[in-house]
Amino acid sequence: MEEISGILVPISVVVVLPVLIVYFILKNKTNLENNRKEIVLAALEKNADIDIESLVRQMNPPEKLLKEKLLQTFRIGCVLTFVGAAVLLVVAIACFAGGAEPIDLDFGILGGFVVFGIGIAYLISYRVGKRMLAKEMEAEEARKENGER
Repeated sequence: MEEISGILVPISVVVVLPVLIVYFILKNKTNLENNRKEIVLAALEKNADIDIESLVRQMNPPEKLLKEKLLQTFRIGCVLTFVGAAVLLVVAIACFAGGAEPIDLDFGILGGFVVFGIGIAYLISYRVGKRMLAKEMEAEEARKENGER
């Protein structure tokens, strides 16, 4: 019985949990779309002269600017880099203290380097995106300023 429970817990965490998360996210998006459709249909039934495009634009959340998207990439890169560095630091301390099993140290080193590497990749992506999209961000800021005034 212990062998089965030892197998079921990792399988449920690795397989069932991600499937349930994706299911609930998709179900939520579908419900939001259905609610938007019902609102548009109700507005059309009550007033046929309504401008559908403006109604849909008002119902949809505003799209993020390029600068906001790049800053989010920078934030994620910083967090992942610091978490990876912290994991590697803890593994180094455990290695010098001698209180950890070698297999734990191997997984810690591997996990720390993976998270650290992903963080560095996000930071590189931020730098490259900032350089490549500089003109587009300036134009977007100008449009935003002209539209607000």
